[in-house]
Amino acid sequence: MDNSAFPVLETQRLILRKITNDDASSIFTYLSDEEVMQYYGLAPFSSIQDALDEIAWYQSIKENKTGIRWGITLKDSGVVIGSCGFHNTVAQHFRTEIGFELSRDYWKKRIAAEAIAAIIDYGFEQMNFQRIEALIEPPNLASQKVVEKLGFIREGLLRSYEFTNGKFDDLYMYSLLKQDRQKIS
Repeated sequence: MDNSAFPVLETQRLILRKITNDDASSIFTYLSDEEVMQYYGLAPFSSIQDALDEIAWYQSIKENKTGIRWGITLKDSGVVIGSCGFHNTVAQHFRTEIGFELSRDYWKKRIAAEAIAAIIDYGFEQMNFQRIEALIEPPNLASQKVVEKLGFIREGLLRSYEFTNGKFDDLYMYSLLKQDRQKIS
């Protein structure tokens, strides 16, 4: 990943772009929503500083070459309504994890699937990933449906895999391999 230029991706309805501190207010708006944060692994944000810290994390994973996070914006507004990207990248194994969230105002409009499809294509074609993983809590049916529609396969259940918000969470492991994506594109 080249740190000098941030890739901007365009879909039919969306522009996926770098998130900056100027986006803190819109990020705070949806990441302070309890429903949006239910399966995020963090407590709902309580201040703009929480949003700025999140943006700093996005910048750090890009700089450290362990991931990249795009802001999801509608073409006609430019306001960040969610984010998606890769994290926990292991370059030597050509593997990464995908993550995403979207403002509740935009749920059930296929926006998440449209954004994720774009970054999956970018990940396989430009970043040379062989495997993209999605770790999803079992009650998070909406996210499971999104990744399944994009061709991800549920490989199994990781029991008590992470400790977040004072409890251990089970996670389903989903994966999409480069050759699988070519079959469904």
